Amino acid sequence: MNLSIKKSFLSVAAGCALLLAACGGGQEESAGKEKAEDKKVLQVGTEATFAPFEFMDKGKVSGFDVDLLNAAAEEAGYTVNIENTGWDAMFAGLQSKQLDIGMAGVTINDKRKKSYDFSVPYFESTSMIAFKEGANIQSAQDLKGKKIGVQNGTTGQFAAEGVVGKNSSSISKYETAALMFQALQSGDVETAVTDIAVALEYVKNNPKSGIKTVGDDKEFKPEYYGIVFPKGSEYKKDFDQALNELYDNGKYAEIYKKWFGKEPDLDSLKEAAKK
Repeated sequence: MNLSIKKSFLSVAAGCALLLAACGGGQEESAGKEKAEDKKVLQVGTEATFAPFEFMDKGKVSGFDVDLLNAAAEEAGYTVNIENTGWDAMFAGLQSKQLDIGMAGVTINDKRKKSYDFSVPYFESTSMIAFKEGANIQSAQDLKGKKIGVQNGTTGQFAAEGVVGKNSSSISKYETAALMFQALQSGDVETAVTDIAVALEYVKNNPKSGIKTVGDDKEFKPEYYGIVFPKGSEYKKDFDQALNELYDNGKYAEIYKKWFGKEPDLDSLKEAAKK
């Protein structure tokens, strides 16, 4: 082969190689784009007055639950659209299957499990009493004879009822945790019973409020939050696997430390999942 023909051949070959490479890269890029666009969008309801788990920040729902759900959805191959539906509407939407997921610091218990499916536990909590300084509350038994505020339908309500009775006239029920704390500040109630992280977050964000807190390990037992699904949901298995992967790869601990400033007790969560 003479030199000029050889150069021509090599030039054509190089051009073809570049063309094929460009076509291949385009196909990969297109496939990746299509894959991202094909991710199913799941509809999520929440009650965004439950800081630090979910709250409104500049018009968007933010919080620990939001970060964790987004990470779990990404791990499972979904995207999520989170709307501040409110507590009761969230459960109604799950029952009607207009919502795929509910996430609002929902405690897993036997009564709720009859109507909904839950993921593996993702957070350990317990109830705590909030009160105005000077109210002399040292334990759950001191709730007796006091006006108590709770968020309706939550384990804070159930914890208070466990002390003073289910139909006690001393309990006032509020639609949101924010309204419950407003009632405490205004003096409409003397105490409030809610989740420990929510009570501590309120005190941290309102240092001049005069609100104090106290726990009671004997009266208030540990409880565990789970992601909520309609009964028989096809998504539960995917999110269980995703959460377990986040526990193992360190992503859960990263999100937990961002919001709570300490390491999570993963052993407790994994042990609770076996029950």
